[in-house]
Amino acid sequence: MSLPSPAAPSTLRVDVWSDIACPWCYIGKRRLEAALQDFAGRDQVEVVWHSFELDPSAPARQDASMAEILARKYGGGAARAQGMMAQVTEVAARDGLDYRFDVLRPTNTFLAHQLIHLAAEHGLQDAMKERLLLAYFTQGELVGDPETLVRLAQEVGLDAAQTRAALDAGTYADAVRQDEAQARTLGISGVPFFVLGGRYGVSGAQEAQVLRGALEQVWAELHPAPLTRLDTPVAEGCEDGSCAVPETQGAR
Repeated sequence: MSLPSPAAPSTLRVDVWSDIACPWCYIGKRRLEAALQDFAGRDQVEVVWHSFELDPSAPARQDASMAEILARKYGGGAARAQGMMAQVTEVAARDGLDYRFDVLRPTNTFLAHQLIHLAAEHGLQDAMKERLLLAYFTQGELVGDPETLVRLAQEVGLDAAQTRAALDAGTYADAVRQDEAQARTLGISGVPFFVLGGRYGVSGAQEAQVLRGALEQVWAELHPAPLTRLDTPVAEGCEDGSCAVPETQGAR
């Protein structure tokens, strides 16, 4: 019988690839948060957000609405596009999200991803990710505009001048590209995509109970249960290299 190594990691890292312009990514974030609420090891889970652009060629500003973009991409005209948006809006609402496709402003997300990397260096990555998703899907903010990003960054606690300088210089552009290159290496073609403990991948906006089950499985593998002694009578044995040998009755 082989025993697991006692050197189990103290934390469970969850790496998530997602895009700000992905409606299922916001839903996936909420479901991950719900899964962690009931997870026994939640205080020892580290969530790291990674960049993924669904459309790197998208312009920062465009006149087309999301309905028009969907109709062009998938066909079926305006009716099909409206049906798609209505469906995902209904799903998002069940997870507590208010999607407003009527005010949503399609844009390029490259700069926004750079901002998330800047925020990570200040311990504000999750807050920045959440603020950008809310701004995009609910508030009709143009998250491809540098000045909008500076304002949103200030709201979560980042310095405006530092943020503007980093975006102007493209300080975190390489970090975004590295995330995307890693996604290709891992075979990730759609988001959200969760990597648990660096070894298991979970694709799509899975329900909270599915994510929690995956977390529990990986946690159990990384943190095996300690050995439990059965309640049995005391018997002779050896400890610390020595053995206590009982004297035989009548021995001289």
